[in-house]
Amino acid sequence: MFLSSAFAALILTFFGFMLLMGEFLVKLRGISSLLGFGFIFVYFQAHLESMNTFLVTLIFLLALALLLIDGNITNDGTLSVIAILMMVLIIGLIPGHWLTGAYGITGLILGISSSFLFLKVFPPRNMWNKITLFERLTNEAGYHTMKKSYRNLIHEKGITVTQLRPSGTIRIGENEYSAVSNGKWIDRNTEVVVTQVDGTKIMVELMEN
Repeated sequence: MFLSSAFAALILTFFGFMLLMGEFLVKLRGISSLLGFGFIFVYFQAHLESMNTFLVTLIFLLALALLLIDGNITNDGTLSVIAILMMVLIIGLIPGHWLTGAYGITGLILGISSSFLFLKVFPPRNMWNKITLFERLTNEAGYHTMKKSYRNLIHEKGITVTQLRPSGTIRIGENEYSAVSNGKWIDRNTEVVVTQVDGTKIMVELMEN
């Protein structure tokens, strides 16, 4: 029977995980998740030999719940990693033959990787923003590119507000910045010049008389 073959395991898990993970990434109103779960359930029915279908399905739903919790609440990736490992174990262990399990895991990996293509077509969900940085930090959205503005400080002259030992605070114009000297201690109210900027790290030196 075709559905019980290793190639069918690859096809079912590929489409199943592509559609399921696509639902997590973009707004598809649940249609994609239902289709994806349908493919996975057919995989369970066709290849399950040593475990109860209800139990395996329950464990799989628990893994999906962990993904939801991580994407919406904890947002640090830990629960997502646990969920993916659970899915890999389920997909790989339930078939009676190791080759079928390997095909199933291959389909899982390819499906999850392909699900990111949905982002090119559909609007993304507000999930995992802290770790994937889907939200663009633009001036139009009220943000300012800190790195660019700091770069403009190169060769600017300022005065130390605190001692630099070797880090401290300097004032350039009306703004104050954290700065680091080149290994030297510099007293307060001393003129300095910005020599280098690395991201938001400002390097200064004493002004030459």
